[in-house]
Amino acid sequence: MGKYFGTDGIRGVAGETLTPSFSYRVGQSLKKVFDAKQIVIGKDTRESSDVLALSIATGALEAGTDVLYAGTVSTPMVAHYAKEEGIIGVMITASHNPYQDNGIKVFDKGYKLSEKAESDIEAFLDSEETLRTGRYGVFRMNKSVTKAYEKLFETLNLEKANLQIAIDTANGATYEIAKKIFKPLADEHVQIGNMPNGRNINLECGSTDLKAIIETAAKNKSDIAFSFDGDGDRVLVVDHRENVYDGDLIVYIIATYLKKQNLLNKNTVVLTKMSNPGILRALKDQGIKVVQTDVGDKYVQAEMLKNDYTVGGENSGHIILNHLLQTGDGMLAAAYILKILHETRRTIASLVKDVEIYPQKTENVKNVDKKVVENKRLKQATKDVKKKLGADSLLLVRPSGTEPVVRITASHKDEAILDEAIETLKTIIVEEGREKDG
Repeated sequence: MGKYFGTDGIRGVAGETLTPSFSYRVGQSLKKVFDAKQIVIGKDTRESSDVLALSIATGALEAGTDVLYAGTVSTPMVAHYAKEEGIIGVMITASHNPYQDNGIKVFDKGYKLSEKAESDIEAFLDSEETLRTGRYGVFRMNKSVTKAYEKLFETLNLEKANLQIAIDTANGATYEIAKKIFKPLADEHVQIGNMPNGRNINLECGSTDLKAIIETAAKNKSDIAFSFDGDGDRVLVVDHRENVYDGDLIVYIIATYLKKQNLLNKNTVVLTKMSNPGILRALKDQGIKVVQTDVGDKYVQAEMLKNDYTVGGENSGHIILNHLLQTGDGMLAAAYILKILHETRRTIASLVKDVEIYPQKTENVKNVDKKVVENKRLKQATKDVKKKLGADSLLLVRPSGTEPVVRITASHKDEAILDEAIETLKTIIVEEGREKDG
């Protein structure tokens, strides 16, 4: 991670670390780093998103870059349009974070930025250079982002499924486009989380809080329900029996389907080191290889592009269908699940009946210095705990790239052993990483 860029763009508290003046500089940097002739800007529904989006636009315009303003659209919509047009895409969002936070995601012709590009942007942000070209860029409102995205779904030739579905759009960026996409795909369609007010994005709804969609699915006896995050690049799935299907299970469902259709390139999927050991075992039993990357969908994307793999993702719900779109897209993954259910005439539960998910827990340790992950005592303890857990397990200790916490994630067949491992490491993190006064 760089000075400003984390695992998924720039993120901070709106009005404090992420200000209009900072955003203006980001807009200027796009001309300096990419010589951008034109950019497209989209945003989510946070109350701070408008001013940050227009600040970026102002910086770009004063540098001579034309700006297409798409308004409220999802992150995948911006990425897709940027690729189609071969331009820079900018999305104002803090994804699954609460409304007080915001962020900036930048796409180079639809792809996440290279480390060099991020470094070059950061260098410009820290410089005193201001770009004045003598020509102002042209600012235009843009509806083509939505049209291009709808056209993408048309190419899938999706048939209407005899299913009852529910969707939770998290009072976020997908609250309008989701209705257009999903209403034609199912007999009955119920939508919640579709009344944004600037402050209720991800609030008791969406993929970070499944209670609302679970209750909705149960009440409506939905065959399947989808819960998206604030900017639409994640999805988690539930059914009316309150079963939850995370990103690992979604990848498993799609990968096994593609393999049977001889469409899974190299019989390989890409997951992260956070993936449940039970999923790894189930994929292996299906004759599917797994490549694991560091946590972060940009690492999944990079591995997929490098080796032309078809599907990959994170258990948090980032799902990349590389043969359709080069970035994670919750709605695209959801539509593909509907396609599979319709074609196979099976329930989602039956599609994962052979998967044994091991108990898995994540502990967020707050109020500690994130540099504690480099502490010698913690490193040795992590090695010892990993050895005790054994090969068929998961253990990951890492600083969050989007929040001020250190995360311990572990998985093991025996929940008692799992709890002991987490408590051991949490104690050391608190003791060694406690923030010092002054």
